[in-house]
Parts: sequence; structure tokens; C-alpha cells
Amino acid sequence: MIKANDPNLHSWITIPPDCDFPIQNLPFGIFKAGFKDPRVGVAIGDYVLDLYALSQFGYFEDVNITDHTVLFRDTLNAFISLGKPVWRQTRERVSELLRNDNGEFRDNEEAVRECLIKRSEVEMLMPVRVPNYTDFYSSIEHATNVGIMFRDPANALLPNWKHLPVGYHGRASSITISGTDVIRPNGQTKVGDNAPTFGPTKELDFELEVAFITGRETQLGSTVTPDEAEDYIFGMVLFNDWSARDMQRWEYVPLGPFLAKNFASTISPWVVTLDALEPFRVAGPEQEPAVLPYLQFSGNKNLDINLEVLLKPEGGKDVSICRSNYKFMYWNMNQQLAHQTSNGCNLQVGDMYASGTISGKDETSYGSMLELTWKGTKPLTLPDGSERKFINDGDTITMRGYAEKNGIRVGFGDCTAKVLPAL
Repeated sequence: MIKANDPNLHSWITIPPDCDFPIQNLPFGIFKAGFKDPRVGVAIGDYVLDLYALSQFGYFEDVNITDHTVLFRDTLNAFISLGKPVWRQTRERVSELLRNDNGEFRDNEEAVRECLIKRSEVEMLMPVRVPNYTDFYSSIEHATNVGIMFRDPANALLPNWKHLPVGYHGRASSITISGTDVIRPNGQTKVGDNAPTFGPTKELDFELEVAFITGRETQLGSTVTPDEAEDYIFGMVLFNDWSARDMQRWEYVPLGPFLAKNFASTISPWVVTLDALEPFRVAGPEQEPAVLPYLQFSGNKNLDINLEVLLKPEGGKDVSICRSNYKFMYWNMNQQLAHQTSNGCNLQVGDMYASGTISGKDETSYGSMLELTWKGTKPLTLPDGSERKFINDGDTITMRGYAEKNGIRVGFGDCTAKVLPAL
């Protein structure tokens, strides 16, 4: 068992009820506070723990970090590059320092004053530099819904879907941190037999996803098996894969997603480590027919993460419009990473791999407006009386996610963005 995951641990820092960041979580992120330059932090309760400042007080002497300036960077990439033993060692040491029975850090008033900052007083930045981004299409419920809407209800899934994790390479440069506004994209659309037109999308959508971040490089030509994958994954974030459905319908044949997807993606700022999520492993759906040997795995690879999407109209209040769960995924992240490398594609530190829209069987668990309103034919009615077929200008979409077991809640924080009018 990973010591830092012990459900019996308590911190000397007060943890509010239903807080995403108890001592059993300790996610990593990049923050900026006041006059301080960007640096690595860990979330604990309502605070951020400045790891670089902590190192300067000598608290990381027994952690295998030879150059503590890796904690004084504007991305986590240098720290992540140190490898899984160091990630685990660092999290374990932070856990020790925050335990209620350890006064080593707590009783050093100067260190506490320098190292602990309220989360409300910091600016969160992109946690990693993302060299490459892949988006998968791994929810069987979502893929089936899309197939019913746009193809043949009797043969909703394409022939390859149950044989491999379908995906595409997206745009890394337009992945932004929670709180960054999204500008409604312009693009080509076509209605019926009319000629194509260019202008703002009329069918802006969210896609509820979770993404994992790789922490090890591989050589071109090498592969990673599903059971090896966990040694290559640093942690996970919430991911909103914004989509322009009318643009997508017109452009996706023959080569798939392009401008309808690459204008914006939003992620949550805290990277929850795979170690912190270990207690929440569950079995995934049965895969039938049996997958090829290179996609076979042992043990439970799915994760029980509760997910929610809220929509807030301009000047209004948040309305919950979707509740889903990451455990519904047909293809797990281990298989996704194995498939990504199966042709010898090399991995880089900071690569991001999004799950694809996460939908369940129930209509309230559909992870996109496309499904929730069934292509706009069943509009959602909000408490203020307004209707939504897709996302309006001024709307704010917030995604939340947490895993919970034995009274311990390990969460991600909010993944939020407001939609602004097209330029």
C-alpha cells in the first residue's frame, strides 16, 4: 500500500468538508503568487504548498532531487522527468510533513509563513508544456449515440471500434488552463443542398473528458504494454474538448477532426497523480470480442471517478446538466497508451491523452450537448426558462470530478471556461 493513501491520515491543516484536496490527494500544479515567479505547488485543503520554498528550508534533503530548481519552473516537465520513484518520494515526504502527528514543519512558524499560501490568492498556470496531444474516442455509449444520430441505428459502431482504441492527433498549442475564456470559432458549415458558408459556429459543444499525462520518454520504435503503462503515466486532469458540431459535420470526411476541434481545449490546473487514484481502481466493461494480445492486460485498469458538468448562463447560476463516471470507459488508459506506441510512436514527457467524451447509459450521463439534446431536437430547459440546444455566448461550462471511498474524497478542482462571441 502507498503510505500517503492511508485513509486514516489526517493533516494539521483544516480540510473543509467535501474538499477535493485532503492529505490523501496532494496533486501537483504550477502557481504564481504576488511577487513570486511561477513554481511547483501541491494543493492541500484551501492552501497551496510551495515546494521550492519548502526545499529551501531543508525539508527535501532525503528526497532524491539533486537540483531543487526543478521546483522553481513554469511547468512540471523538469520535475516529472526525474521519474516515478521521485514523484512518489516527493508526495510521501509532503504527506509526512502535513500529518497531524508531525510538528517538523507545522512548528516552524517562518517556514509555514513562507511555504503555505491560500489558494484564493494564487494564479494557477498550465501545469505542463504539452509536446503532443492525442484525443481518443473510447466510450461505447458515446460512440453508439453518435452512430445512431449520424449513421445507421442498427450498426452504430464502425467495424474497427471494438478492436482498437480509436483516436486522432489534436492541437497541443490550444490547450488552456481553467479560467481561460473560449472565443466562439468561425468556420465553414453547410446546410442541406445549400453552398457552404463561413461564420461563427451555431453548434458549440463541450465534451466531458479526463486526460492523462505521460512522465517518461521512449525511443522511436519502442512500445509500451498495457501492464507497463502505469510506469509511464504521471497523473490526470479534467479535460473539456470544445467542439463545433456544424463545422465538424462538414469537414470530418475523409480525414476526421480538424478546425472543429483545434480552437480550444480546457484543462483543470491540478494534476492528480496515478498514485493518489490507486484506491479507486475498478473493473471495466467486458470487452467482446476479445482484444488482440498487445491490448490485453491484468488487474483492474478503470477508475471510479464521479464527473459532473454545470452550465451557468450570463448573470445566472450554475445548473447541473450531466453526471457521468470515468469507469464507464470501454478502452482504459493503459490500452490507449499501448495502442499509441504499438507502431513505435515515441512518447515525450508532458504528452496529453484525452479519453474522448465520457457518457453512460442513462440520458442524464451523456457527456456532450450533442447527446443531451439529441442533436438539438430535445432542448434543455434551464431554471430561468431559457433553452439550450448547444452553448450560447456568455455561458460558462464547469466540469468537476472526484473519486470517493472510505470517506476519502480525491478530486480535481474545477475545469471552467466562459464562451465569448466570435471575433
